Amino acid sequence: MHTNVILYIVLAAILSLVVVYFQYYFRGKQKGSTRILLSFLRFLGIFGLLLLLINPKFSKVSYTLEKPNLVLLVDNSSSLQSSKENVNVIVGDLKDNTELAERFKIESYLFGEHLRSFDSLTFTDALTNIQKPLATLKDVYARRNTAVVLVSDGNQNIGKDYSFVSNTNSPSIYTITVGDTTRFEDLSVGPLNTNKYAFLNNRYPLETYVTYQGKGTVKAKVSIKVAGSTVLEEVVDLSKTNNLKNIKTNVNATSIGVKTIQVSVEKLATERNVTNNIRTASVEVISEKTKIALVSQLAHPDIGTLKKAIESNEQRDVLVVKPSVNTQDLEDVDIFIVYQPTPLFKSVFDFMEQKKSNFLIVTGANTDYRFLNSLQTEFQIETGYPGQEVFGTLNTGFSKFDILDFDLTDFPPLTSDAGPVSFNQPNESLIGVTIKGLDMNLPLLSVFGVNDRKKALFMGEGIWKWRMQSFRNSGDFSNFDIFFGKLIRYLSANTSKNRLNLTYNRNYEGSNTVYISATYFDETYVFDPNASISIALTNRITKASSKVPMVLKSGYFEADLTNLRPGEYDFSAQVKGERYEEKGTFIISDFDLEKQFVSSNYLKMEQLATRTGGQHFFPTEYKELISELISSNSYVPTQKSSENVVSLIDFKIFLGLIVLAFSLEWFIRKFNGLI
Repeated sequence: MHTNVILYIVLAAILSLVVVYFQYYFRGKQKGSTRILLSFLRFLGIFGLLLLLINPKFSKVSYTLEKPNLVLLVDNSSSLQSSKENVNVIVGDLKDNTELAERFKIESYLFGEHLRSFDSLTFTDALTNIQKPLATLKDVYARRNTAVVLVSDGNQNIGKDYSFVSNTNSPSIYTITVGDTTRFEDLSVGPLNTNKYAFLNNRYPLETYVTYQGKGTVKAKVSIKVAGSTVLEEVVDLSKTNNLKNIKTNVNATSIGVKTIQVSVEKLATERNVTNNIRTASVEVISEKTKIALVSQLAHPDIGTLKKAIESNEQRDVLVVKPSVNTQDLEDVDIFIVYQPTPLFKSVFDFMEQKKSNFLIVTGANTDYRFLNSLQTEFQIETGYPGQEVFGTLNTGFSKFDILDFDLTDFPPLTSDAGPVSFNQPNESLIGVTIKGLDMNLPLLSVFGVNDRKKALFMGEGIWKWRMQSFRNSGDFSNFDIFFGKLIRYLSANTSKNRLNLTYNRNYEGSNTVYISATYFDETYVFDPNASISIALTNRITKASSKVPMVLKSGYFEADLTNLRPGEYDFSAQVKGERYEEKGTFIISDFDLEKQFVSSNYLKMEQLATRTGGQHFFPTEYKELISELISSNSYVPTQKSSENVVSLIDFKIFLGLIVLAFSLEWFIRKFNGLI
């Protein structure tokens, strides 16, 4: 307590005594014990008020020594398996050194892909990110005297380049490079770039590269195999200056399914690391084939014309059937073409409605328009018109797909007995009607429909004439076939909503990044976070099966499959209590990024140490590092003082005493008739 505070307290006591004396002794007439009690209460109340104003405080200053921080940052990745004995010895000596413990506050961390507290060294992490833990430590120990000891082989396979870490406000980093620093000759295959999907009987691109590490000149054969069959072999010449060779090719998709692609390069006689001589990927070959049912009761040249025009695209298959066909045979049909329907087509129309199929209706002289009008409500065609010749006029404003390359020049007229048509759904005309040079403002071919269901109406027969004229005009049928192919593609392009959707890769390089995500929507297509989704997995080779629940994340579900062994897997995702199920396949290649490096990267470790004001050491020199840390003047304890200020009085208690003193004084004076 300061002297002036003590002086204020003494003055407060004197002033309180003066007031008491003036009131009870100088002017007061009462005698005896009552006066003494009243004097005490008045003194206590006034002195208490003055003490509250003075508010005396005690302060205590304590001094502590704060040690600098020594952070041990140890690489726990699998690439250090061969050096684990060295690492354990180095880390053990650093942690157990008594002189370091006296001088530093030692804290230890492990890292692979992520930074974590030091528990035990297992050297099992499949990825190495050196930059990220360094950046984290920089933030944690900002503005604190800290030294970092990094024990690693210097090989990083994900993240930013750590050797260019910013040295602003960064602690000094002392690096110890473990592992073999000898540079051996090595050939390696880079990542494979290809499509995830390919269509049957098409060609898909494949690109990769081969790199060489060494000082000589080498020749090596590169082989590309798809599903076990060799599709390319090439001999590459590489040297110290020309150490990279791009490999490009196009591969034929000859069969459906997931195809494993393997690119390998021959090993050198002196090569030690051959695990990076092979790289795998996969592509799923799918069939784009659309199955189309052409339903007709008539033997008409239009039937053959439509079949040939549609099948000019190898990915489409047309099945010509009678309206009496068993509808069970139509289960796998994608699109229906109904040619001149009559009441015999009733079962076909019922089946299309049941399946919500897309279709094209072609009308002509044998069409029963009353039946057609009564069967549906999308459109109504006026009846009672005679058959007549109608010419087609292209609608250049059509917006559903591009038809501007379709040429109707010199096309002959078609025959139609259909009257004007009125649609009850959104519709758009592709080809309009012209009769004797007069535009009738009526559609000859139009598309209509709502939501995802697409339909078309062609009111004319004699379509075979148009295809023949197309050949006369250009020498082939492509003009007509391409146009009709676009119409079929439009009718087959559904954007159906699936309530259960999966996102995954067909090929995973190693098991460290195997995740499958899913979204599930309720009947109103709103994401359902309460769904319970699980994935059943089966290894194709071992037939081992397992079931993994999907965990709810932020707006999606996810299954972590990082513990799976390399191999090919079939899986199905199922929603508990629902009938929704999605199936798929994927491949986990026997690939380890940590095994792609031949030797340790001491040059980058040295560069990192130099940039941050530290030093670089090899395992045999780690005791010199200990001596450097102990003797360095940059890391000395810092004396810190802390002042603890405590108030002499408790405000609430003192205020209560003051109120009590004045209250008792008032009651005693009142009782004795002194007021």
